[in-house]
Amino acid sequence: MQIWAGLGNPGAQYAMHRHNVGFMAADVIAETFSFGPWKTRFQGLASEGRIGSDKVLLVKPATFMNESGRSIGEAMRFFKLEPKDVTVFYDELDIDPFRVKVKRGGGAAGHNGIRSTIAHIGEEFRRVRLGIGHPGHKDRVTGYVLGNFAKAETDDLAHMLGVVAAEAKWLADGDDVRFMNDVAMRMQKD
Repeated sequence: MQIWAGLGNPGAQYAMHRHNVGFMAADVIAETFSFGPWKTRFQGLASEGRIGSDKVLLVKPATFMNESGRSIGEAMRFFKLEPKDVTVFYDELDIDPFRVKVKRGGGAAGHNGIRSTIAHIGEEFRRVRLGIGHPGHKDRVTGYVLGNFAKAETDDLAHMLGVVAAEAKWLADGDDVRFMNDVAMRMQKD
């Protein structure tokens, strides 16, 4: 089994925030692969399903971004898994909008949800970094990440999320490079 956690803040008022793109990715993956209904578990919402032959538990922590690791850690311990079995989808300021990069391990780079996850499970989990771009100055970061995607961005956002879900089988298989390459190719040509 693998745990895939999408990071965000619970509540309708946050639904379209850039900071909630991890929740959005989890929702699209669940829909694409016909996962079971979302249920309240592990201090959040969880949905189980399969991607190919791999069993995946999708988690959306309801602990708010700064405490995301509590939910992820609880699910990981419940299933007796290791950090290497965990994938976290989240917004990344330092990547151009609608670009996707994957890495394992490393620091939090200022992301409080990742900082919390590291505190609860360690650094050696896989990160799917969903680019939201940078507002240009550090004083504008909070308002930017806690702001909604612009109407002009919604088509690109939906496209990126659809491509991430369509290529998720490579993540399930552990082929991060193939996932990134196929996502990048589809983002360019579609």
